[in-house]
Amino acid sequence: MKEVAPHDRPREKLARLGVASLGDNELLALILGTGSRKLDALALANRVLDEAGGLHGLPRRSSGDLRHVAGVGAARAAQILAAVELGRRTLVRGAVDRPRLNSPRQLAAHLLPQYGAGVVEQFGIVMLDTKHRVIRVKIISSGSLDATVVHPREVFREAAAASSAAIVLFHNHPSGDPTPSPDDVALTTRMIDAGDIMGIEVVDHLILADQRYYSLTESGRLRRRV
Repeated sequence: MKEVAPHDRPREKLARLGVASLGDNELLALILGTGSRKLDALALANRVLDEAGGLHGLPRRSSGDLRHVAGVGAARAAQILAAVELGRRTLVRGAVDRPRLNSPRQLAAHLLPQYGAGVVEQFGIVMLDTKHRVIRVKIISSGSLDATVVHPREVFREAAAASSAAIVLFHNHPSGDPTPSPDDVALTTRMIDAGDIMGIEVVDHLILADQRYYSLTESGRLRRRV
């Protein structure tokens, strides 16, 4: 970093002023460690952020996306993705904490940090006890969401094994739009019907996208048999 005064380089700045004093590009420069042949670490960090559309875009980038940035190889791409995942996990409650989630907003706040910005579609369930406390969260499938990928037997096998009284379905939309498709609604209906047979209530189906969510319960689209 020849153009930056020694006391203003990210590492030295962090030591003097604390980590909160660093900009997004400086934090990323520290993660990268070194630059490339043509760019120092700070310039390379700026290029990565530009290509990603800013810090908010990094969780939506895959290793392949990052490696398209000149100066970022497999190792640096892995470093960036690992740092993003660590940050995401700090926002997720610890395993020993079993929060009670009684509303779609609470459920979304629990799920969005880890699953909202995924680059591939993931379908999972939140397993709840009789007081709607979280038992655990389980990803059932990754990839395109359709009937061949997500089957009720897989969902309720997991729920029954955990002695769940109720479950919440969730999946993410990598497009950034949480609006449910007709297939999403049809899948929810299938799961509700299966839950009625199993004696495990399907409380909601949340669709996650970045920092937004869509709740089929909140919208009145989660239909139950009378």
